[in-house]
Amino acid sequence: MKKIVAFIMFLCLFVGLLAGCGSEKKSSTGSNEIKELKIAVSPYQDAETVKTAVGPLSTMLQGKLKEKGFAVGKVSVSVGTSYSAVGEALSAGSADAGFVSGATYVLFDKEIDVLLTALRQGISKDTTDVKIWNEGEPEKFNDKLVQHYRSVLVTGPSAKGKALLEKVKKGEKPSWEELNGLTWTVMSPASASGYLYPSLFLKKEYGKTIADLAHVVQAESYTTSMARLASGQADIAVAFSHIRIRNEKNWQTKLGGADTIWKQTGIIGVTDKIYNDTVCVSKTSKIMQDQKFRKAFGEALIEIGKTKEGLDALKILGHKGYDWADANNYEDERRVQRELKGK
Repeated sequence: MKKIVAFIMFLCLFVGLLAGCGSEKKSSTGSNEIKELKIAVSPYQDAETVKTAVGPLSTMLQGKLKEKGFAVGKVSVSVGTSYSAVGEALSAGSADAGFVSGATYVLFDKEIDVLLTALRQGISKDTTDVKIWNEGEPEKFNDKLVQHYRSVLVTGPSAKGKALLEKVKKGEKPSWEELNGLTWTVMSPASASGYLYPSLFLKKEYGKTIADLAHVVQAESYTTSMARLASGQADIAVAFSHIRIRNEKNWQTKLGGADTIWKQTGIIGVTDKIYNDTVCVSKTSKIMQDQKFRKAFGEALIEIGKTKEGLDALKILGHKGYDWADANNYEDERRVQRELKGK
């Protein structure tokens, strides 16, 4: 009997030692290992400029995720050739996460989930009244962090652009024929401010959309679009409402403007509010199927967005931090797309 008791005690001690060894191994590792996290960024500007600016996010994310128990060997950042290309990469799982517009999210929401909503710095003019945009002091950033922005129709220094702006300044509404005679520079159909909302604006005012215009050139970035406007290759551009603030310094030095952007451009149309950009994750990515990692990734970006280094890296995207997203907040995006499709 004593031998049996001794044997049982030995077994218990042995099992305890094994358990202790196992827990020590787990605590010494202290993290889940991920070989590579692939992040795709929409072409807010030309690819090299964006990639260089957001590059520091890689190291920041690795550090934050390590604090949360995830050892990521490499964070790869790529810039898509278009907004749709980033959505397609997320859908296919070739990108695990992406910085995309609300419109891109809605277009691909069967294959991607919205995780975060970007915060933006507000601007001094936030109205659909074009008179306010063309009079008084130029628009400028203020200290408010907001969850929305607008799209504007911007005329340039071409003869047709200037003539149309003067008409609008007099309180006259341009005819469809006048608009149709202009050369427009737009973004891809997945862009909210560069295509969708301006199309909805035209539909409300004229029963037409960008697709009905006779002279449309699609740009791969807003930098290209504004360069076309400055040089007179395009008469009108559609873009986010703070586009002139963003391009004020480069208008003459890099984009080809002959005078300041405030003297050579004007606003002839302003859309309704647009929900801010998103950070979305792929439903087909094995990494993002782990809900704990999704949460850690979201927390990491929120925390990074509260640091000076993080804000410096996010500056080129126009993001001033992030908050958790609610998919229901993007119902207006769905409505826009349904209306444009005639549904």
